[in-house]
Amino acid sequence: MEKKSRRCNIQGPECIYTAHEQLSDLPDPNDTEVAETFDLKLIESCIKGDRASQKALYDRLAPRMFPLCIRYVSDRVLAEDVLQDGFVTLFTRLDSYKGEGSFEGWARKIFVTTALMNLRKKDALKMSDELDAARGLKTETTTQLQSIGYKELMKLVTSLPPGFRTVFNMYAVEGYSHKEIGEMLGISETTSRTQFSRARAWLQNKIKEIENV
Repeated sequence: MEKKSRRCNIQGPECIYTAHEQLSDLPDPNDTEVAETFDLKLIESCIKGDRASQKALYDRLAPRMFPLCIRYVSDRVLAEDVLQDGFVTLFTRLDSYKGEGSFEGWARKIFVTTALMNLRKKDALKMSDELDAARGLKTETTTQLQSIGYKELMKLVTSLPPGFRTVFNMYAVEGYSHKEIGEMLGISETTSRTQFSRARAWLQNKIKEIENV
């Protein structure tokens, strides 16, 4: 099937990118081979409105931020929308990055926040129904989560119910504390911990089902 192109406007310049089928593999953030660094001069050029620099920054960030978007919204079309909204916000706020700390870490926060806003609009962050549905699940003392690779685990994560998926991503992948998650999602720290525990149990049961096939 022929790939379609989408057009993205970022502070004036247009950047054309192909559909993200080729970005389906989820990079392990701990893999040093895919670690990315960003030249401050490139960022400064973007702030000044240089179209070539903006396109270069987009091309370097998009393959790393798109999998993040998929992990949160669990839908490729919605993930592309989140990606675009995230880049609009990023370029609008680029001058607030002062060069302190990882630029990619700074950018990831923008895309996480954008994904959360998208989920809130769709009322996808309901917690109580998912907790009720998962009360029968038990967390194994010997976790099944260590029996599969990172990419396989992330594919399972995208199939979690939205509330579970959001908390699991924020805590296990992004490294937010339960207190921070509670503040960002408007839930208690206890609810965040419970959501994560239930998400882990849900994943462990899914892995057991796969291993028993």
